[in-house]
Amino acid sequence: MVTTSMSQGKKVCVIGAGPSGLVTARELRKEGHNVVVMEQNHDIGGQWLYESKTEGEDPLGRASTFLRVHSSMYESLRLQSPREIMGYTDFPFVEKKGRDMRRFPSHREVYLYLKDFCEFFELRGLIRFNTRVEYVGILDDFRWVVKTKEVVKGGGCCGGDKVVEEVFDAVVVASGHYSHPRLPTIKGMDKWKRRQMHSHVYRVPEPFKNEVVVIVGCSLSGQDISMELAGVATHVYVSVKLGHVTPGFAKIVAKHHNLHLRPQIECVEEDGRILFVDGSWIIADTIIYCTGYSYTFPFLDTKGIVNVDDDRVGPLYEHTFPPSLAPSLSFVGIPRKLIGFPFFEAQGKWVAQLLSGKRRLPTWEEMMKSINEFYQSKDDAGIPKHNTHDLASFEYCDKYGDNIGFPHLEEWKKQLCLSALQNAEDNLETFRDVYDDFELLQIAHQSPHFTQLGPEAFES
Repeated sequence: MVTTSMSQGKKVCVIGAGPSGLVTARELRKEGHNVVVMEQNHDIGGQWLYESKTEGEDPLGRASTFLRVHSSMYESLRLQSPREIMGYTDFPFVEKKGRDMRRFPSHREVYLYLKDFCEFFELRGLIRFNTRVEYVGILDDFRWVVKTKEVVKGGGCCGGDKVVEEVFDAVVVASGHYSHPRLPTIKGMDKWKRRQMHSHVYRVPEPFKNEVVVIVGCSLSGQDISMELAGVATHVYVSVKLGHVTPGFAKIVAKHHNLHLRPQIECVEEDGRILFVDGSWIIADTIIYCTGYSYTFPFLDTKGIVNVDDDRVGPLYEHTFPPSLAPSLSFVGIPRKLIGFPFFEAQGKWVAQLLSGKRRLPTWEEMMKSINEFYQSKDDAGIPKHNTHDLASFEYCDKYGDNIGFPHLEEWKKQLCLSALQNAEDNLETFRDVYDDFELLQIAHQSPHFTQLGPEAFES
């Protein structure tokens, strides 16, 4: 709902300079707000800022509130989606000469795209690098106190207990959710003496040469890592829930003599044995948990208003606004399984326009009613609580954009996304380089949203 009154520009803290934080900072500045972006790393990119060294990081991610390593990217990671659907609406992810020009480029190409975006819109001056947010708490007047520490190389903090404390009119949490490992509960795992790690700290296959490795989980990272390890390990066993193996991955397993499927793990024993629920067992050298990530905001104190319950962050209206604290507190980048960058852009626009007074949210009662109905629909469908923010819906993204007049995803983007998913199902190993959607690709490159900024716009 649009209001006719305009409020004064706000002092806004954005936590994180990844894809969601950068585009939100741009939208906030468009609306005349005074923006400060707090970024714990030395550069922009968030998850896309690859870190090759993970020494010193707890391999299971359970030892520290603040992890030393933020990125969970492995060296060989390439996009699962074609670049044509990845970019922000007014800054397409085009090829640039001398860089990775593949349709499904490496993680570094995404980082360079974000760097181009940051430079094109002159966002770097808004960012405080090497700055870790230690505490965010609400004041009586609905402003926020933000306490930060300087981060030194290696992940520690310098200056002893010195904390910089500031007050902001609003805070946007855009800190990502692919860093803190989500682990299963397996009998004996705390006593298992051999190597255990989460995929958060996996980077390259060489350390696993000639080993017997068990991969727990068969999502995208589990598939990628197991296929990669099959080239160096003696045997790779992928433990997965019944019915969770895609036909595409089953085809891969059938092609590799040392890649095997197993059911869930019953228990692990100190001598290295791993027992599965079907009664079979093996002796392994390493277990890698490819079991996903959890939402966590260790810095955020909302006096219990916003909680994380089994990875359900809430209550949040449209996965973005806590009804009792919005719009002074918002979350950008919570939803998963969607075309992320344009969705983050829509979120950033909505937050910025609410803070400037151009728009207003529904009443508290209306927002809570919407949230409770959404939760009930998930429960009725038998969807676990930890999958609350897995959307996988073009329709939802379009309806979200309607709140601010944001353009719907073009049909060719939807079809290109579905085509990539189908190609991956047909051949998981080659779909990034062998595909048959040239007709859709031609439409993509003729789209005004893709061609309004050509490669020459980024040439130095």
